Order: sequence, then structure tokens, then C-alpha cells
Amino acid sequence: MADDCVFCKILKKEVPCVKVYEDEYTFAFLDVQPINKGHTLVIPKSHHENLFDLPKDQLHQCISTVKTVALAIKESLRPDGINVGMNNNRAAGQVVFHAHFHIIPRFLGDGLHHWPGKKMEAAMMGMIGKDIAGAIKEKTA
Repeated sequence: MADDCVFCKILKKEVPCVKVYEDEYTFAFLDVQPINKGHTLVIPKSHHENLFDLPKDQLHQCISTVKTVALAIKESLRPDGINVGMNNNRAAGQVVFHAHFHIIPRFLGDGLHHWPGKKMEAAMMGMIGKDIAGAIKEKTA
């Protein structure tokens, strides 16, 4: 755990939260600045900064907990939809640097908007796709 991490402090019970789920590897609690009612965060119990630092086995445990909590939100709050997201690094909106997933219940007319899509030329998409696929191939070779 990191001494200066608010999520680690929550795990150590130094900072209060509204816990909704806990198992050996993960912890889920309500966001203190919710986008909508029921906005929940799922974190690994060990400190990792973001997706890039999170070991695969812990990522799998987190995703399993995300599904458990999302199903519970769906049943209890009856939202019209649910967004699941993870912000990685400051430019992507990460504020707390302890890996975490957002589960955000969505309701018709909640005033939230989706990301705006952009048009891109097919040639550029092909080049970007080739670069990404090449990076994957290098990592898995």
C-alpha cells in the first residue's frame, strides 16, 4: 500500500467510505463525487497506479468484481444502462493514482453525453491499425 494514496487509506480504514463489496483481492465502494446515484468504484487491494501496472491476475479479479457489482446495481437501482470505465494517466482524467474502475448507472434523460466521434480517413485508420497490431505482435512474440 502507498502511504499517500486515498484508496489505500480507505482500505486501511483511515478514510471512511460506503462499502458495497469486498473479497480477498478487491474492494468496491460508492464514489464520493458520483456522476449518478450508485456510481461505484472497484479497486484492487494492492496498490498499482493504473492498468499498465496492474498484473493480469489482479486485472481479472477486478473485472470479475466489476461484473458482480454492475449486476447488483442493475438489479437494485434499475438503471437504463451502465457505463464501465477506467481512466489511465492524467491526460485521460485519472485523479487518484491507484488503479480503479468506475461503474456508472445511466438513466434516460440524465443529461450525460457520450464522447464525440471523429471522422478519420481510411488510409490513416489502416496505418494506425497496423502500428497497434505490430506493437501487440512484438509483446506477444
